[in-house]
Amino acid sequence: MSVTLKRVTMKILFIPILATALASTVAAQDIKEFLGRWDMTVTPATGKPYPQWMELTDNGGKIEGRVQPRGGAWHPIAGAHMESGRLIVAVGEAGSGSAIGWELTSPSSGKLTGIEKHGDAGGPILAGVKAPSLDRPMPKKWTKPKPLFDGKDLKGWEPIGNVENNKWVARNGELVNDNPEVPGQRTHGAANIMTTEKFQDFKLHIEVNCPEGGNSGIYLRGRYELQVGTEGGKLPTHEMGAIYSYYPPPEGSELGLGKWTTFDVTLVGRHVTVLRDGKMYHDNIEIPGPTGGALDSNEAEPGPFYLQGDHHGVIAYRNITISVPKK
Repeated sequence: MSVTLKRVTMKILFIPILATALASTVAAQDIKEFLGRWDMTVTPATGKPYPQWMELTDNGGKIEGRVQPRGGAWHPIAGAHMESGRLIVAVGEAGSGSAIGWELTSPSSGKLTGIEKHGDAGGPILAGVKAPSLDRPMPKKWTKPKPLFDGKDLKGWEPIGNVENNKWVARNGELVNDNPEVPGQRTHGAANIMTTEKFQDFKLHIEVNCPEGGNSGIYLRGRYELQVGTEGGKLPTHEMGAIYSYYPPPEGSELGLGKWTTFDVTLVGRHVTVLRDGKMYHDNIEIPGPTGGALDSNEAEPGPFYLQGDHHGVIAYRNITISVPKK
């Protein structure tokens, strides 16, 4: 074979290799735009928009991740791949058994748009923004604690959710969800209740008495749930004192149902410290994103406290106070 022919042959062989390498580089660059944590908003054809959350990572060229749906716990994605400039995320299965997929594009840095598909059928519109880091130093000084509940009435609070079935009352200095569970009777959940005031960083003191089998939650900024009560003991991250679905209470912690217990919570940015009856439960841990039941996914903004009342159990709260960073 002549030298010239060898050179031509080598060029012909090199071209597809180069094309493959360039395509892989472009795909890697495309994927990079989708990596990280995303605050998602889902807008159905009818009804109100609702929050979700997603985190994507690159594990040796394989996209892995997890999704926090509207309610319940986060779950891992089934898979993800690039297709014609779009990221296709296999989110899970709908109640009917059809696969749920997110088809996403990144029109500009830090933003996502797309559609949720159930099988081949189109569904809600998706919009996402890169979740903020919320890295802030611990304030040096805090204001004097002020009451969020005066023990007399519901001033400063308002029902949300199923407001037609509001069971919250002020009674004997306590904020009570008077919604007893009736054996053998299943009814729609009662209302939740939230503060009319919103907060950014804070120190919260709150006392709660949750009966046996009761289930509630304290939502910080309306987005991050501190679990109150029990979901049956199968998952530690769903039990008293957990940051719901993310962090369990310390191993061996008692549920302590049917009696008063105290939580002292400090939230700065997305870092939370929780003491229960003076015992450290969570020490300056990072909350990755909103938990199920969040009011919205606007993590950079202040938010209210809300107490979960849409489960059963006559759950009482009292001595609710807050301190904020001193200016």
